[in-house]
Amino acid sequence: MSEEPLTSKEKFLFGLSSFPDQFTYQIFQFLIFTFYFTVIEIPTVLMLTAYILWGIWNAINDPFLGALSERTKHRGKWGKRRFYLLISIIPLCIMMVLLFFVPFSTDGKIVEFFYFLITIVVFEFFYTLFDVNVNALFPEMFPTEKKRAATNLFIKITLVVALILASLLPGIIVPDLVPDELATPSEIAGIKINYFIMAIVAAIVTIVISIPFLKWGVKEKVERVEDFEKRPSFIESMKFTLKNKTFVKFVIANTMLWYCYTILPLILPLYAEHVLLIEEGSALISIALLMAFLVAAASMPLHRKLGTKIGMRNELILSMIVWIGTLFPFFLISGSQFKVLFIFITALQGFPLAGAFYLVDIIHADVIDEDALKFGVKRSASYYGINAFVHRISIILVIATVILMFGTMGWDKKYDPVTSDPFLVELGLKAIIWIFPAIALTIGILMMKSYGLHGERLENMRKEIEQHPELKPT
Repeated sequence: MSEEPLTSKEKFLFGLSSFPDQFTYQIFQFLIFTFYFTVIEIPTVLMLTAYILWGIWNAINDPFLGALSERTKHRGKWGKRRFYLLISIIPLCIMMVLLFFVPFSTDGKIVEFFYFLITIVVFEFFYTLFDVNVNALFPEMFPTEKKRAATNLFIKITLVVALILASLLPGIIVPDLVPDELATPSEIAGIKINYFIMAIVAAIVTIVISIPFLKWGVKEKVERVEDFEKRPSFIESMKFTLKNKTFVKFVIANTMLWYCYTILPLILPLYAEHVLLIEEGSALISIALLMAFLVAAASMPLHRKLGTKIGMRNELILSMIVWIGTLFPFFLISGSQFKVLFIFITALQGFPLAGAFYLVDIIHADVIDEDALKFGVKRSASYYGINAFVHRISIILVIATVILMFGTMGWDKKYDPVTSDPFLVELGLKAIIWIFPAIALTIGILMMKSYGLHGERLENMRKEIEQHPELKPT
């Protein structure tokens, strides 16, 4: 399998995996905070509490599900990774709907708080069960950099299509993402219904596109008994993984990227409302994100070419430097006269975004390969489980950033656009959209500068992998 050329059909079918993986999570990242904070009106302190508890849950959930996948024996036609993909996809879609279905409204919002906490925890469980296993398949099914680069291009183009749809769907079904300060209870009820309809449509689309991937896109390696016995226990796997300095540097950089992935779509609805002063800005944001993702799709082949020429690690560093520069104009504009410029600036984010999307999985697969040389078996799911746990911390960092800045804006207790100072609101939102992402990307650059698995060391590792056929798919 490692020697046979890949067909376009094989690359396309596996590429479909990024749709259920990223379409669901993009909607989660883009809308969940705005929905529960501005529509359901959960107080700020309860939002922060929910995200902290959710983060603690991830500390257990993500590594455990990765280790569970590793320690599961191959189940014949059901496979190993495929088995978990099949049992997670329907519950994942159900949770997508329940996230945006809040059938009650109480004083104090305590009931809504517990509903929010339970739904994001259960959603995260099934999302991680799918995500860990689909990512573990990538280095196992495609053992060489050439195959990974070719397949990853299909994966990321499909991902961009998923992101485009995730940005357009709310604009079509939910015209007003953020209720204005004078919204009546009936108007807020209408917004809730629109969110719920949007979630149902998203769930149906996810299931439909998942079917061909799950049926024809997964070709799993049949694991030998001796290979299975080489796999360390859960505790040992955690210890070995976190002691891998190369992986730790990579995953910190990846966490900083996820911080940016999360904070930008989360804050855009509020930025459009209070900095650009655009009411019912859903359509504008959808158009802007659409342009960004189209730029990302168009620039993906360029990142592949540059990564092959100067090295994937160096190209990722370059992408992060460019991203700091393209975010800066957000800090400079304000007022509705900048609507067109806002679309253009948002579109510029597509270039560095494509670089981060495309390069991260290839670099991570190199880390897994080097580890496989040490243990004699690929521990893909363990690494993706720990990676998922660490980069989920980015959402806690995002919420901490938001709560910190909301305190300066007068929103420390609740969403309050009526009595807050417009100058402080604008300054706070601009800081969230540029200053904090710039700090995160600088940390990511420093981590990748000290990341050692590149150049001669990487080439030597790949040559050594070629001498161990037992580490390749069969």
